[in-house]
Amino acid sequence: MSRVVSDANFSGTRYVDNLSFFDGRQTFEVEDLPRSGGLSRRMDGPSPTLGELLKRVGDTRDGTGGDGDDTPTHHVLELSESSLIGQRPLPFVLSFTNLTYSVKTRRKLALPFAKNRLATDTDSAETLSKSSRTKTLLDNISGEAKDGEILAVLGASGSGKSTLIDALANRIAKGSLKGTVTLNGEVLQSRMLKVISAYVMQDDLLYPMLTVEETLMFSAEFRLPRSLSKAKKKARVQALIDQLGLRRASRTIIGDEGHRGVSGGERRRVSIGIDIIHDPIILFLDEPTSGLDSTSAFMVVKVLQRIAQSGSIVIMSVHQPSYRILGLLDRLIFLSRGQTVYSGPPSSLPLFFEEFGHPIPEKDNRTEFALDLIRELEGSSGGTSRLVEFNKSWQGTRFPRNPHSEKSPGYSLKDAISASISRGKLVSGATSDTESASSMPAFANPFWIEMMVLTKRSATNTRRMPELFGIRLGAVLVTGFILATIFWRLDNSPKGVQERLGFFAFAMSTTFYTCADALPVFLQERDIFMRETAYNAYRRSSYVLSNSVVSIPALIFLSFAFAATTFWAVGLSGGISGFFFFFFIILASFWAGSSFVTFLSGVVSHVMLGYTVVVAILAYFLLFSGFFINRDRIPPYWIWFHYISLVKYPYEGVMQNEFGDPTKCFVTGAQIFDNTPLGNVGPAMKTTLLKTLSRSLGVNITSTTCVTTGVDILKQQGITDLSKWSCVWVTVAFGFLFRILFYFSLLIGSKNKRR
Repeated sequence: MSRVVSDANFSGTRYVDNLSFFDGRQTFEVEDLPRSGGLSRRMDGPSPTLGELLKRVGDTRDGTGGDGDDTPTHHVLELSESSLIGQRPLPFVLSFTNLTYSVKTRRKLALPFAKNRLATDTDSAETLSKSSRTKTLLDNISGEAKDGEILAVLGASGSGKSTLIDALANRIAKGSLKGTVTLNGEVLQSRMLKVISAYVMQDDLLYPMLTVEETLMFSAEFRLPRSLSKAKKKARVQALIDQLGLRRASRTIIGDEGHRGVSGGERRRVSIGIDIIHDPIILFLDEPTSGLDSTSAFMVVKVLQRIAQSGSIVIMSVHQPSYRILGLLDRLIFLSRGQTVYSGPPSSLPLFFEEFGHPIPEKDNRTEFALDLIRELEGSSGGTSRLVEFNKSWQGTRFPRNPHSEKSPGYSLKDAISASISRGKLVSGATSDTESASSMPAFANPFWIEMMVLTKRSATNTRRMPELFGIRLGAVLVTGFILATIFWRLDNSPKGVQERLGFFAFAMSTTFYTCADALPVFLQERDIFMRETAYNAYRRSSYVLSNSVVSIPALIFLSFAFAATTFWAVGLSGGISGFFFFFFIILASFWAGSSFVTFLSGVVSHVMLGYTVVVAILAYFLLFSGFFINRDRIPPYWIWFHYISLVKYPYEGVMQNEFGDPTKCFVTGAQIFDNTPLGNVGPAMKTTLLKTLSRSLGVNITSTTCVTTGVDILKQQGITDLSKWSCVWVTVAFGFLFRILFYFSLLIGSKNKRR
């Protein structure tokens, strides 16, 4: 007698918050259902909508107490053998028909002496003469994938494997892809697909300083709802570690080029684990065995087989599977230049090629023989057209299609998801109160939970690489030490005034240049960010805010270190209050500079190009800051650049902090001849000159008369628009502005879809 765990709050087939895939204790309950068995679905009253079914998943997560810490009441429903009827319990069938995808490519530059050579290429001379030509990456690809099975897409490099995976995963812009992709006969909305599916990229995009367990736990925090208690999330992670065979490596960091970590096969399994933590119904993988040895590759595909058997559709591309891996695959699609040359089970390969006239030798690997033959045909004059046509006729005779089965496998998508949940599947974010699937929440957790988890993850990864912050702190301290020794104890003479101006200009610009190290931070995380946001692990706004919060403690420490190193040594005025203002303006400069560089990292995708842009723009900011040329002297057509200069406001702020005292004198009567040819004459001659000047001007000027105060210096420099605190707030506002622009750059530039 089979046993199904059910919730007392729902009649008929019930739902559980335990996953058979994640918890070995529930596995036997699923396996007790024979492959040919079914789940009787007799509902009292009208059939619930998909939104209601998904809401009940959330109800089971909430627990009886509503805080997620208590396990809801469950009852065991005994089903007789007669209730297990039909085929498998409401299967999923992902069907794709006539998928066609073309891109326009620019033609090569046709030089006169290369005319004959170009005309002999595979493209005709007429095609090359056009300004652009169309390249077909997918050409009427059709097929289907079922839950419990692995569909593998094979072919040589450039055959269209990854493109087909992207097409099925809705990673191609809507207007560019022709054909239909349906799940149980219903076209999947993009919002729905993101909730019930996951995509594992070819590259292992992981934080290097996190352990395997921490990496999976952070993924659980993102993909599993807040209503699920932390203890249950940890239990899921531990069960997943066992399923992936990562128990021995669970406390080992992922590692990178400079830090030794897990092996390549283990890293690949972690990449799979972070995307299946919520047990998706559909799992897409782009060459998960690439770069692995045969044993590691086999273990990865073995894990995928267990995932499929838990009730998921697994679709993967693979370059050249070994004999052992071939035994784990259920369906194959061979592609050649975007066309299907074979579609069917691996067991039918010998018969297919035998009837084609190229029997597979007994000792040869079937897939290797097929790929070698395809490559040979691609190099021939006729290409693979004969094999493509043979496959169409062979499919029609061997696997005739039932027109009724093409529309639907017999079950609606709503019923299939219902049965999937009843077998222990967890649908991320399925807690909507609405009745339509299109109104399902896009994210599993609220905004503030995402921000907390992102901040914790980034802080943990950064904390374990102290050398990065140490290098930045060292650069700031060395710069401050050099400035302190060069501008040591400046006096209040006219020469001291000029030296102060030079110190402020260099110090403010240095703070911005020091922020350039923030450029590679996001560039290194870009691929991770795009992978995680592509399937709604978290919001882009959450990432932007957490990125800002994580950077603030380091900026505070760096600002205090620079201010403490230079303020007293240079002899700046203002005392304690002046020091703290100097600290705040340095902190505001670091904040604005870090935000500006972070924004550029969201726009420029290459590190070296980014550094070039940063250095150039910061140089322009310094040029128009008002140090080299006063505001009144800047041409009208460039004055706008003066007002958007990031260096302008910190520079004017520290200038006002230093020269804002109207009672402080910087040039006396005896000093007005400094920096002139008369500066070298004796004191007696200077006294005589001052008397003569006093008679001419009608004003008594002695050697001790104050001629220029700090306010006069500010007027001479054209610093009269804003107060010093206004300069601080404008600089801080610039930082927030660039963070907002960074968000929009992510919003526009991370669609993660082909055009």
